[in-house]
Amino acid sequence: MFESYTIKDIAKALGLSTSTVSRALNGSYEIGTETKKLVLEYAEKINYRPNPIALSLKEQKSHSIGVVVCEVANNYFSQAINGIESIAYNRGYHVIITQTHESFDRETANVQHLLSRHVDGLLVSLSAETTDVSQYKYLHDKGFPIVFFDRVAADIDTHKVIVNNFKGTFEATELLINTGFKKIAHLTNSNNLLISRERFNGYKAALEKHNISFKPQYLKYCDHGGMIQAEVEKAVTELLSLEDRPDAVFIASDRLTTSCLYILKKMGLKVPDDIAIAGFTNSDVAELFNPPLTVIRQPAFQIGQIATEMLIKTIESKRPVEEYITREVETELIIRSSSQKVN
Repeated sequence: MFESYTIKDIAKALGLSTSTVSRALNGSYEIGTETKKLVLEYAEKINYRPNPIALSLKEQKSHSIGVVVCEVANNYFSQAINGIESIAYNRGYHVIITQTHESFDRETANVQHLLSRHVDGLLVSLSAETTDVSQYKYLHDKGFPIVFFDRVAADIDTHKVIVNNFKGTFEATELLINTGFKKIAHLTNSNNLLISRERFNGYKAALEKHNISFKPQYLKYCDHGGMIQAEVEKAVTELLSLEDRPDAVFIASDRLTTSCLYILKKMGLKVPDDIAIAGFTNSDVAELFNPPLTVIRQPAFQIGQIATEMLIKTIESKRPVEEYITREVETELIIRSSSQKVN
């Protein structure tokens, strides 16, 4: 059984008043830097955590944050959730995670459930099926704190955290072209998602820069984003059955990239000998695949942290927030042997 400490315990140990300790923990400007440092270091040492039930009774807040993602098992989202939790728990908030499995109906139900649990705000990455964002617009108009990350609602003016999808995709496609591939297919998520459209635009722009005409038959959408293996298998099989079949494929999402490698192996095809691969993935074992994968990696942990900081700032704002920002962070292209040209 762990020992539970209170603000009174900290005050007694440091010889301060409870109100001084409380203000220091809440980052009040009225408390000096040295006192704040003393209180925060001691709180960390004894693993102090605010009592969420006591806070809720006092302030009519649950001190919990609702998170809506497609799938926790997705490498990108598992890392983003770690970033979310790293900030939230240190600020006295609990995190309630829900999964949509790319279903709009499930997303709607998840949001209703989170609201019934009186969460103080939402961190949302839209499902692949979601085109109707009216529930979020309604909540936002009522002043309920919402921050979108990764898969954002373009029409809602609130805080958002995204990556430079166009640039990341452009760089990866151009790498394939400069390596010597000219017949590059594009495997992507649902076209409902803004990130899918941004990544497609980056792919197309790289082709145009190098005077390679875009072939519509080289574009394949997987509406469930790799969660249904048969859907990915069908898309890959159709690409490889083309008379003028592609010599490389650029893949626009995490799960699709790793799924595609498995499917190609299953079909008895060698990467990059038969077809080269580059794609988005945050898999920690991308370099251990055979062959190691060329990837666009997103700073998912950092994105989770930034989004959570934005949300807590909105929740704790004394005045209604009227100015919103979109934070765009850069991706990183990591070149490995899956995109190499074999003579």
